[in-house]
Amino acid sequence: MDIAATTRRAYQLINAGDLDGFGELVADDFVEHDATAGFTPTKQGVLELFHMYRAAFPDLQLHAEEVLVSDNKTVTRARATGTHQGELMGLPPTGRSADVNFIDIHQYDNDGLMSAHWGVVDMLSMMQQLGAIPEAPVA
Repeated sequence: MDIAATTRRAYQLINAGDLDGFGELVADDFVEHDATAGFTPTKQGVLELFHMYRAAFPDLQLHAEEVLVSDNKTVTRARATGTHQGELMGLPPTGRSADVNFIDIHQYDNDGLMSAHWGVVDMLSMMQQLGAIPEAPVA
């Protein structure tokens, strides 16, 4: 089982807007350890989260810069890019582009399905790029 390839495939499916295909890579008992407010920490919640992001950023692209494997987990250093064209958690569309760094850790079960996720996203940078939060002045 090549879990690095499965991780890359998950990003490709999200990039293509194939969230049903992405869902086929996620175990039914999936647990999201870094849940977003308003979304359950389950497979269904993660699918709803990506539907929201794809509606807000129709051109959303997840770029896996590096995928490392350790036992049954992958650690991915990645970037998300897109143009804010739909509402994002109450923020009306700005038409601005965002380029945001993130780290994903995916755990896989014995069937090769994603069974858990931990992650960190630079939300401050994204909100600054969208103009929702002022950028700090350069010192």
